[in-house]
Amino acid sequence: MSETRSDSTPESGRTVNRRQVLARSGAVGLGIAFSGALSELFAGTASALGRSGYGPLVPDPNGLLDLPAGFRYQVLSREGDRLRSGEGTVPSNHDGMSAFAGKGGSVHLVRNHENRVTARFAVPTVEGITYDPQGKGGCTALTLDHRGTVVSERVAIAGTAVNCAGGPTPWGTWLTCEETEDRAGTNGYTKDHGFIFEVDPVDPHRTGAVPLTAMGRFQHEAIAIDPQQGIVYETEDAFEKPFGLFYRFLPNRPRGGVGSLRAGGRLQAMRVPGVPDLSSVQETGASFDGIEWVDVPDPLATRTPVRLQDFGPRGITHAQKLEGCYWGGTCVYFVSSFAHSTEGSAADHFGQIWRYDPAAHRLTLVIVFGPDTEVQLPGESPDNICLAPGGGLMVCEDGNGAQHVFGVSRRGEVYAMARNRQNIGTPEAPEWGEFAGVTFAPDGRTMYVNCYTPGTTFAVTGPFHG
Repeated sequence: MSETRSDSTPESGRTVNRRQVLARSGAVGLGIAFSGALSELFAGTASALGRSGYGPLVPDPNGLLDLPAGFRYQVLSREGDRLRSGEGTVPSNHDGMSAFAGKGGSVHLVRNHENRVTARFAVPTVEGITYDPQGKGGCTALTLDHRGTVVSERVAIAGTAVNCAGGPTPWGTWLTCEETEDRAGTNGYTKDHGFIFEVDPVDPHRTGAVPLTAMGRFQHEAIAIDPQQGIVYETEDAFEKPFGLFYRFLPNRPRGGVGSLRAGGRLQAMRVPGVPDLSSVQETGASFDGIEWVDVPDPLATRTPVRLQDFGPRGITHAQKLEGCYWGGTCVYFVSSFAHSTEGSAADHFGQIWRYDPAAHRLTLVIVFGPDTEVQLPGESPDNICLAPGGGLMVCEDGNGAQHVFGVSRRGEVYAMARNRQNIGTPEAPEWGEFAGVTFAPDGRTMYVNCYTPGTTFAVTGPFHG
């Protein structure tokens, strides 16, 4: 095992600023609790986003998607349908997604499929863009013309596994993340899994199916890239204790470009001095200076999973359910969906958003989600997350009971933007699949979002603020 070293500023301790702002949705019965410092998220954004919400959700007579009055949706794609390319069937388990500008006002969508070996509809294998023929996951790509009509739908990468989230690059490609550590010989796989892959939304054969091995082999969730420094931040959603880590990847070619991440780099994990588990922090506004970044001894996890490796006598900082990740302004934000002490976390919470300021080496807890009374109410377990037009926040819910896309205003008010009406349970015991992959068109006029089960991709239009 290679020597562990860290590059950091000296530890300067913890500063805590008490900010208790409780915000509740204006929609009757939502029961959301929220506290946080929204000015840190949306500083300098359009003042129009000081408004919150669009009114109550209107029941959809078609039983698919409830939206506020004045909004409408279009179903772009559903699992089990035929791909327009003729390559096979639209795969199951729609997850992370991003939108890219095309020519003449067109939009390219790249969509993950979090398929395990038991997936109902696998991503079809296609020559030249298949990593492991036994992998059922991957990505599909849709192209919409300037009117929002789907004009193509095809496989973008195949033969990967459990493609959960990922993130866009500044140069217009998508990084898809495998949320698994299965090796060759496990579950029938012929190659090791747990990698990040780059996907070109316009020409998938340009990027192929090459694992970015230097970025680590672990249960990847999402990424965000510092557009100035080229640093890639990565979340890990490990399923059992010790839980995942928050990483940064220092690429050898920081200027980026298609294929640049194949040139390798240095993978590091975040250490918050004196905090072995982020769930122990409960106060919004709590800040920690002197954040350290410690080299990962073995990024490929050839013998030991990364989170179990030796990071020195002071250890490393873990957190349960590290999920969404995005870059905003000069900082990176990442989500911990929940923490349960019964599962091994230091404390309980219903969802946190953290902010890391690279220039100041400072980590701050800026948002805490959670229901007023009990976990059956909406508002728990934020997952995929994105900035809305002009700087608002949209959050996909992945919890119990009804499933929503929630918005968060600059004033700290939480409101329901959409509710999934597709019952995958029974009339007596209804269940609803989670939302995932929320993203906006480059012009900000259309919100795209996935229903995980049954796999459905929606385009939502209406009077969005900004």
